[in-house]
Amino acid sequence: MSEKAYPAPGAHREQVTYFAYGSNMSTRRLQARVPSAKFYARAVLRGHQLRFHKHSVVDNSAKCDAFETGNPTDLTQGVLFRFDADEQARLDMCEGEGYKIARVEVEMEDGTRLEALTYLAILIEPQLQPYSWYKRHVIEGAREHALPSDYIAWIESVETQEDPDPERSQRELRIHR
Repeated sequence: MSEKAYPAPGAHREQVTYFAYGSNMSTRRLQARVPSAKFYARAVLRGHQLRFHKHSVVDNSAKCDAFETGNPTDLTQGVLFRFDADEQARLDMCEGEGYKIARVEVEMEDGTRLEALTYLAILIEPQLQPYSWYKRHVIEGAREHALPSDYIAWIESVETQEDPDPERSQRELRIHR
């Protein structure tokens, strides 16, 4: 009979460095998905532009994408988190269809560059709009982590639609209370 080895309390666990640029910038929202997530730093992804055009097959609305433009002056602002690697499958499932897992190089405020995991859209529908509750998650995360005010103002200017499922909307907004 073999014994299973468990890490000692406080022992080092493998960590994932994750670049969040959409609704997962909200620490509360991300921790509801991956409880071990901890803020690490603000960062930018060069050559990418934030767009609300990822088609959610779950609710038929738009979600965020760090769309690769190749233009080095395009920046997607975001937040680096670290979380336990054994929770990545949960986040993969939450992100769902329409995203691919990608390794990207991001730049922190001090100029340090590092590799991080993120999700990039593969199912794009430019005519879709996000639900207002989804945009609220994005804005709350951007404010929480003090992203540049002009970037937040741009996010605030994105047009939204109301979710036809009011219960889902209420459930999603409950996290910010």
